[in-house]
Amino acid sequence: MMKELKNWLIIAVAALVLNACSPAGGESTGSEYMPDMAHHIAYEANVYSNYYYNSWDDQSIIKRKALSNINEPVAGTIPRGYAGVYFSSDVAAQDEMMHHLHGQTKLNEIAVPLNGSVPYYYTDTEEERLRATAEIIDNPFPITKEGLSRGLELYAINCAICHGSKGDGLGYIVNDAENKNVKYPAQPANFLMDDFLAASNGRYYHAIMYGKNVMGGYADKLSYEERWQVIHYIRVLQAKEKKLDYSEEVNTLNPTFGTPLSQFNAIAQSVTDTATQPGTGEEGEAGHETTDGQPEGGHSTDLQNQEDQGSSGH
Repeated sequence: MMKELKNWLIIAVAALVLNACSPAGGESTGSEYMPDMAHHIAYEANVYSNYYYNSWDDQSIIKRKALSNINEPVAGTIPRGYAGVYFSSDVAAQDEMMHHLHGQTKLNEIAVPLNGSVPYYYTDTEEERLRATAEIIDNPFPITKEGLSRGLELYAINCAICHGSKGDGLGYIVNDAENKNVKYPAQPANFLMDDFLAASNGRYYHAIMYGKNVMGGYADKLSYEERWQVIHYIRVLQAKEKKLDYSEEVNTLNPTFGTPLSQFNAIAQSVTDTATQPGTGEEGEAGHETTDGQPEGGHSTDLQNQEDQGSSGH
């Protein structure tokens, strides 16, 4: 009896071992013994539960959230192909960055297009706000009819609720004539006041990036160009208040706030495709170049300064 029981026990253990090492087939995924080397710990896109391979207890299980979270980029990371690099601070910087964008710096680099993303070299402090106000002067985008129309739409969506459709600080959340349930604790800025009318573009741009007082930042809601178009539209409201003009034809409010398209075109026409392009070291058909490496016409520096101040303040 004991011998027969022993035989049955051996058979049961053998069956269990064979089943434990059985291959996958049909509806069965099979079983594996010590699958350490069988599975990598990379993220499995089609697995919805916590990643349990190569884990032995709750502490070693990799949470799905840790694998799929959007993490902050490494400090100093700059988006590939950001706008503004074309007008670098000097010819050497232009050459270096243009070669990088063209994929000519390393063997495994690839050429990337300019994507319109611009780094901002000011932090969210009062000192940096004052520095941005002092350094960022020019609007890098010309005043255009299309741009002002876009600025109006963006202003209505993001700004008018607080600052009012006229820019007078009487938005719906504080205007008791329109809203009988007004309880907002702070008064939004009145852009028509002389202090704001005389303020540089940097004061507005920094506020859009980080916010001010109870106002939150809009860097994640407005793109680089959209921020500048909103600032253009604020200037339109200010010009209207002063019975002045701020359009693609003329700017009688303040020439430093923005360049009308009519004037911008005149500048652009003086630097043609046949002139040497910044950073390329290559000449077009005419190939005219001054002794300092800049295209003839004398306006490239103006455009360079506009872009530099608009994107970095340097």
